Amino acid sequence: MTACIVGWAHSKFGKLTDDTLEGLIVQVAREALDHAGIEAEDVDEIVLGHFNAGFSPQDFTASLVLQADDRLRFKPATRVENACATGSAAVRQGARSIAARDARIVLVVGAEQMTKTPGPQIAENLLKASYLPEDGEIPGGFAGVFGKIADAYFQKYGDQSDALATLAAKNHKNGVENPFAQMRKDLGFDFCRQESERNPYVAGPLKRTDCSLVSDGAAAIVLTDTQTALSMRRAVALRANEHVQDFLPMSKRDILKFEGCEETWKRALKSAGVTLDDLSFVETHDCFTIAELIEYEAMGLAKPGEGGKIALEGQTEKNGRLPVNPSGGLKAKGHPIGATGVSMHALTAMQLTGEAGGIQIPDAKLGGIFNMGGAAVANYVSILERIK
Repeated sequence: MTACIVGWAHSKFGKLTDDTLEGLIVQVAREALDHAGIEAEDVDEIVLGHFNAGFSPQDFTASLVLQADDRLRFKPATRVENACATGSAAVRQGARSIAARDARIVLVVGAEQMTKTPGPQIAENLLKASYLPEDGEIPGGFAGVFGKIADAYFQKYGDQSDALATLAAKNHKNGVENPFAQMRKDLGFDFCRQESERNPYVAGPLKRTDCSLVSDGAAAIVLTDTQTALSMRRAVALRANEHVQDFLPMSKRDILKFEGCEETWKRALKSAGVTLDDLSFVETHDCFTIAELIEYEAMGLAKPGEGGKIALEGQTEKNGRLPVNPSGGLKAKGHPIGATGVSMHALTAMQLTGEAGGIQIPDAKLGGIFNMGGAAVANYVSILERIK
């Protein structure tokens, strides 16, 4: 335990047409410092997670955090990026600065504004998180990449349409009680299962309800060392915080195994000295429902080819063996790229301090987080525990 979360903030996710990227960053930075009871002058370092890839005309965004308070001037501020795991990359950089004793208090912000970008350009921007020499011409953009994965999984293990619809319905049901979620509507299994005008096929066997949302939003956390955290209002320790990077080309790996995800979970569980059964819940990266299904297998919740069985049995429902995505996940909460990993850490900290409202898992003790960039290329796992 080298770093603790002592405060956080979270904007609503969605189509935030009246907000700007700068405004979202400033909002959560101010709110997180206030929530932690930290003065701006006490911050030692700032880390901003912001993917961009063309979503924002304003690049070089690290210094936008300084707009939250003039007293942040001259603080070290760095923007980090690791595709859809950008937010967790920012959290990890902050935690490593604290572990190295280069900083005592780090403000971590994640933000993205995607919806002001025209649809075709959104697809083009997201596809940059794949290996363009192989996937640059794939139909459907990044959805096409995961449609290809779903096709291969179906061919090997059989039709998983019922399982994918079950996962989508679960996450939408969970998202109803999340005040930050972009889509707070229980769509139900039947709607998610059936192709319709409102739920057409997007890529391969994936329908619209299998795909995460295009979103705007921001989140922030304040990190400090354990000794300092124990003197503050609250302390949620990063009991484990691991990162594994895999090959970018899918042709160089067995894409149905998500081996980077598997390796990161193994390292995190070992580092934390716990097993999967010790976790109270998991927030995992359901950019597409097929991703959540394969992640069940990679984390060790299901055997290869049996992730769908776990879903159909309800083992990952809020009242199941291991609740997964009680927040509604990326599927319902939304997926503003740079904000997602920070959001996962903030929401997990809320769960562990009993501040999660309608999405609260009763008596939550340990929370797991998996955030990935690309198709299981950048893989981050954190295990969080409240210590105060």
